[in-house]
Amino acid sequence: MKAERARLVRLRRLEKVRALAKQTAAREAAAAEGTLAQLQALSDRTGAMASHYAARREVQDGASLRQLGSFVHGLTALSQTTQGDAARARVIADAKLRLLAEAERRRAATEERAALQERMIGKSAQAPVLGSRKPSGTGLE
Repeated sequence: MKAERARLVRLRRLEKVRALAKQTAAREAAAAEGTLAQLQALSDRTGAMASHYAARREVQDGASLRQLGSFVHGLTALSQTTQGDAARARVIADAKLRLLAEAERRRAATEERAALQERMIGKSAQAPVLGSRKPSGTGLE
């Protein structure tokens, strides 16, 4: 009985540790999702700026045209870089979400084992039900 209670205490402690691990994984997943959203917005914005400047045709001389082309090329390169960063951030965010799901499964399994142990302790603490005795004699007594 003492060993069963000690096991239950260990399982409850492990459940708390797993809950903390889940919270940590949730924070990391949220941070990764936030980074992904920021990089995606930056990529979209730089792409839109590059498109906007590339569509300009009101230049006055060759030097202005060259400067505009150089600027658009720089914006396009920046947009491609941020798209690559966003793609890497998406992979990282997906990995963090998988880790979060795994942490939740571990916590739930520990919680389930602790509940089972608790039920087993409860059953062993109850007095066994004794069956009724077979009546002796006749039905007239």
